[in-house]
Amino acid sequence: MTNISNARIAILATDGFEKSELFEPRKQLVDAGADITIVSLESGSIKSWDETDWGESIDVDITLDDASEDDFDALVLPGGQINPDLLRVEKNAVDFMKAFFDAGKPIAAICHAPWLLIEADLVQGHKVTGYKSIKTDLINAGGLYEDSEVVVDNGLITSRNPDDLDAFSAKIIEEVKEGIHDRMQEAA
Repeated sequence: MTNISNARIAILATDGFEKSELFEPRKQLVDAGADITIVSLESGSIKSWDETDWGESIDVDITLDDASEDDFDALVLPGGQINPDLLRVEKNAVDFMKAFFDAGKPIAAICHAPWLLIEADLVQGHKVTGYKSIKTDLINAGGLYEDSEVVVDNGLITSRNPDDLDAFSAKIIEEVKEGIHDRMQEAA
């Protein structure tokens, strides 16, 4: 297992996130040593969507208004249909994503979460994947769509669905470790 014990990773989500797409990457990132912060629109807790109904909730650590890209090494965006649709109309959420991209920090989006990357105008000219129902959206936004379990291009990590979670999480860990190493080299 790759160790990323110095990494601080934000997971941006709101009500309706796909349960497995937040909880499983969070577990694997914590197991790799990362410090995870749940960021959302409001304080309290947010509810997952679990297949056909509401699922487990998770406590919000910090609101988006109080979050800064400067405090994190990477951003994870869980999917589901509801969660990214609610977040992509929030200017603060879009600006938060752009700040990570502009800083060269990894952004990982799975399932429908690449909708957020489209809204932030981050997919044009980049190799991406996502849930099959958003393939046309990604292509129309200028993305170079690939039907693969995980695709990485210029710090954007994308995956298709919950079946890809192990590959998705492993690639986040790899990219975070590489990003921290690169920033340490630049600082030296």
